[in-house]
Amino acid sequence: MPLIEIQHYETSIGELILGSFENRLCLCDWRYRKQRKQVDARIMHALGASYTLAESEVIAAAKLQLTEYFNSKRDAFSIPLLLIGTSFQKKVWNALLQIPYGTTESYLELSRRIGSEKAIRAVAAANGANAISILIPCHRVVGSKGELVGYAGGILAKRALLTLEYPSKGYHGQLF
Repeated sequence: MPLIEIQHYETSIGELILGSFENRLCLCDWRYRKQRKQVDARIMHALGASYTLAESEVIAAAKLQLTEYFNSKRDAFSIPLLLIGTSFQKKVWNALLQIPYGTTESYLELSRRIGSEKAIRAVAAANGANAISILIPCHRVVGSKGELVGYAGGILAKRALLTLEYPSKGYHGQLF
């Protein structure tokens, strides 16, 4: 059976699980999120693979780039990604990649941008199913009035990430 190499990575705001498959990152997710079992099952089923604790070049590169990000020395990532989900989810995740560092976008704006304004709940669900947190910046999506809503790592982690990306203003529930 093929293997997905995984490692745990401790950050200043919580622990992540990093996973690579065939030289691409397929997992960068909060270790203690509510849907941990469902996300892991989806990834393993789609790849016909199981997890093994091991290091890989992709995981080592992800750790380095995440460390730089958390030390405010990186605002973009260059890790090859493997998106595992439906075509709609992948469309949403690719749209998330277009939200610039230090900015936010509402779920409605994101829905409009992908041409699915009436599918705002499906867009929110796809955002929540993202298994490559931080690199695919689902934390940059906020409620229509700028409020912090829904995040796999928790609202405190979301606030910390947004504050990290926009330190001069911080994030206090207002759009940047």
